[in-house]
Amino acid sequence: MSDPVFAPADAPALPVHLIDPDSLEAVLGTLPDAAVAWARAQGVRGGPGEAIVLPNPAGGLAGALVGLGPAATRGRQRFVAGAAIARLPEATWELATETAPDEAAEIALGWLLDTYRFGRYRAQDAARGTFKAPAGTEARLLERIAAAEFLTRDLINTPASDMGPEALEAAARDLAAACGAEIAVTTGQALLDANFPLIHTVGRAAAQEPRLIEMTWDGTGGTEGPALTLVGKGVCFDTGGLNLKPGSSMGLMKKDMGGAANVLGLARMLMTTGAKVRLRVLIPAVENAVSGNAFRPGDILTARNGRTVEINNTDAEGRLVLADALALGAEGAPDLMISMATLTGAARVAVGPDLAPFYTDHDADAAALAEAARKVRDPVWRLPFHDPYEPLIEPGIADLDNAPSGGMAGSITAALFLRRFAGETRYMHFDIYGWCPSAAPARPKGGAAQGIRALFEALPGMLG
Repeated sequence: MSDPVFAPADAPALPVHLIDPDSLEAVLGTLPDAAVAWARAQGVRGGPGEAIVLPNPAGGLAGALVGLGPAATRGRQRFVAGAAIARLPEATWELATETAPDEAAEIALGWLLDTYRFGRYRAQDAARGTFKAPAGTEARLLERIAAAEFLTRDLINTPASDMGPEALEAAARDLAAACGAEIAVTTGQALLDANFPLIHTVGRAAAQEPRLIEMTWDGTGGTEGPALTLVGKGVCFDTGGLNLKPGSSMGLMKKDMGGAANVLGLARMLMTTGAKVRLRVLIPAVENAVSGNAFRPGDILTARNGRTVEINNTDAEGRLVLADALALGAEGAPDLMISMATLTGAARVAVGPDLAPFYTDHDADAAALAEAARKVRDPVWRLPFHDPYEPLIEPGIADLDNAPSGGMAGSITAALFLRRFAGETRYMHFDIYGWCPSAAPARPKGGAAQGIRALFEALPGMLG
């Protein structure tokens, strides 16, 4: 779909009055008697997401009331006002209520995000009206952020029949071409020649060859600014391999490249806004399939950095492909390396689908990210790199175990496994879900961006 945009700043627009139960009577007191009578007849209360269109004397549109809900419960849902404005009839709308800058930005971004439609396979009804960015908001910045989220959603929503490793590479190439980035791809047997054995092993059973996608972009103008490496899990479909998933667990596995989709979305934000950073994006793109040459439980594999890994479950493949990519990233000694992956069910059990769990050993980075997440309404939650669990990933027969038995602390042990490949690099890992199981304001059911708006907000301070 086309990129989301606000209405022109000089476009004539109808007023949107924000209301809550406390301000309702004061707002109604500013309206004509007929509009007040109409609103009361509709049962106006100022509840969250309430949208009531006001008529003019000729029966046309005069404006609208949009509810925020009680102040005490407003934190329960994000983007309710912006999503409600997106449901108003076809017209151009603008806020008539003075709002704080952060609230105005949330409403504006919520409207943009709520205009998303995934229409690749079936025509979808377009958003009906347009909206003027509130005065003081950075309209072009919000449009670029929303467009990057749309890219992430589109990639995740596309089924593996059309989003295998080849298509994921094509999407990365399109982004690189649009943003002036360089891209290189190592594919098939060349992975072994270039010392990416785990990426090759996980993907070798699939019809489409495994590959490592590397995109680089310099927004510093040659000033040797901070170096940021993003690593995204690109498992385009995960059958579980020889440890085959049951059908009930395989149905959503088109989203197992959600880490790759999210880092591409974040990369688009950084590049289209001219971030002063030297950016490197690494995506191991594979399909975990079943064939005669699939890797097996009990195999012992050697990673790029020389560590040996005992395979106790072929369905714990994401950490394997990430291991080679992280080892490569660490060799470049970036100022910060971030991985994103739909890695474990344990993370979903711990925090549910709405929170993006992350790991870091740096308290200042965690604090900066938490504050940014609060500001831009992109919730994250810190989980620990808990060193006493390190023995759980040390099987004895090899350096590392890809799937410790017992089922305890599954997200933490996976994060500890990945940290072994980040070396001495300052490192942050996200174990995301990448999916909205049910529709919410500005977030339709389907592929989801998680944590990337928070990172985009926090990275300038984190990178200094």
